[in-house]
Amino acid sequence: MEETQLNVQIRTEVGTRKIKAIRREDAIPAIVYGQKKGPTPIRVDRRSYEKIKRQHKGQSVLFHLNVMDGEKKLRDYSAIVKEEQHEPVSFDLIHIDFNRISLKQEIEVQVLIELKGEAVGVKRDGGSLDQPLRELDVVCLPTSIPERIDVDVSALEIGDAIHVSDIVLPSGVKTKHDVEGIVATVVPPMKEEVEASEEEAPTEPEVTKEKKEKTEEKAEESS
Repeated sequence: MEETQLNVQIRTEVGTRKIKAIRREDAIPAIVYGQKKGPTPIRVDRRSYEKIKRQHKGQSVLFHLNVMDGEKKLRDYSAIVKEEQHEPVSFDLIHIDFNRISLKQEIEVQVLIELKGEAVGVKRDGGSLDQPLRELDVVCLPTSIPERIDVDVSALEIGDAIHVSDIVLPSGVKTKHDVEGIVATVVPPMKEEVEASEEEAPTEPEVTKEKKEKTEEKAEESS
């Protein structure tokens, strides 16, 4: 994965009023942490940031942050997004935490899992494709982060499943995820599940049935 250049402005003034002013200017307050260095408060142009996120929808982005003071470049960092904070009602992005990283040290990130193909159990037998795991935790060098992990599900029949252990990761990429974790599976049609449950409904035990018949016989004799 290549670094994506993003110019950000140093932020020397902090406080609630200043942060609100930054947001009114269509910018996002942010902080860069990590690499045993003090935090660097910055402001990010909203349009530039959201454009990059749209271009890499669902993917991890490796940023190269150019920290500017007006037109003057102060320093630069390789970084990834650690956390985004959104307004609860409008869901507007209101703050970003960046994690400063080294391109020579492995990091752990989440990568989107994308299913490819149409499962035979869905196309032929009317089953449904279920995807319990949508992102995979991977460990690798920042420049080796996969854009996504493609998983072919076309051979899956009803009852079949693809586990984490079945995924072939790119060279230099590994995962700490449980290898028995299910990535995708094909489940039976709902109608079949209902019919199966009805067929498995318990019948009246023979002992109970026999006692019931004897009780009825005694009642007839006494009448």
